Amino acid sequence: MILIRKVVPRDFNLFLFGDDHEGTVFRHKEGWEQLIDMMSRSYGGLSAAHNFGVDHGDIVEAIMIDDPRYASDTVTAVPLQQVEAAIENRLAIASKMVAILDGNHPRKLSRFGELTKHVCSKLGVPFGTYACRITYVTEDGEILFKHFATHGTKSVNSAAEPYERARQNMKIALVRHLRGKADDCALLSKGHTHKLIVKPPTVRLELYDDGNKIRQRFSGAWRSDAMDLSGNSKWYVNTGSFQKLYCDMPISSYAEVAEYDPIELGFAVATVRNGQITDIKKEFLN
Repeated sequence: MILIRKVVPRDFNLFLFGDDHEGTVFRHKEGWEQLIDMMSRSYGGLSAAHNFGVDHGDIVEAIMIDDPRYASDTVTAVPLQQVEAAIENRLAIASKMVAILDGNHPRKLSRFGELTKHVCSKLGVPFGTYACRITYVTEDGEILFKHFATHGTKSVNSAAEPYERARQNMKIALVRHLRGKADDCALLSKGHTHKLIVKPPTVRLELYDDGNKIRQRFSGAWRSDAMDLSGNSKWYVNTGSFQKLYCDMPISSYAEVAEYDPIELGFAVATVRNGQITDIKKEFLN
């Protein structure tokens, strides 16, 4: 793990994405270009200079011939070429990147070197290791909030019926995976599962007294002056993916063979206004 300190304006947009998987024919190339275009333009009423991003890893497919998931007709390049393409893919947004995290795919080839760390070095972007903690601060040193980001390892699944219950169960699983990792972080995010999930803070009625009368208030988003160890006041995000389940060719992905369900391709964007996270929006790929 690494601790990262990022200077930001009080109003900014934070793009949370990952699982690009450069090197497979199932990579959504147009979707990646959509991300680059959005980060390079105004978003949410702010100019492109206010856009930042955290890449949650698996930047390359890195599946070798001795991997049971390997299929020769799905590979577009050997790992070295994948790494070079991953660098090229991020040149336009390198200056906006807070960190690029490692992932289980490039780590499978760690015997050949740290692929993600090499990409970060070439781009001049902080290497987020497998998990990192990011502190967002203003130019005068004021801490706005902290962020725990990891590529992740555990799956977020549910077979419950109806579908709405399954979605809620997946949010609960996401919270369970991340809740205990960082008590002082307002935002906790992970990649890996390829699911696009946003769990906002839980708003609930609270009763208290002021010494004279019983009063009520509603709990809300995390505050720096009150750590909520239950995790109810935090934002949780599973950052989606750029890897498609199917493609318009007579070939099958390992996800198709494994009988995975279709997933929502995309990423999330946190809007930070006056130093606080006001919303996290899911952006779907065209």
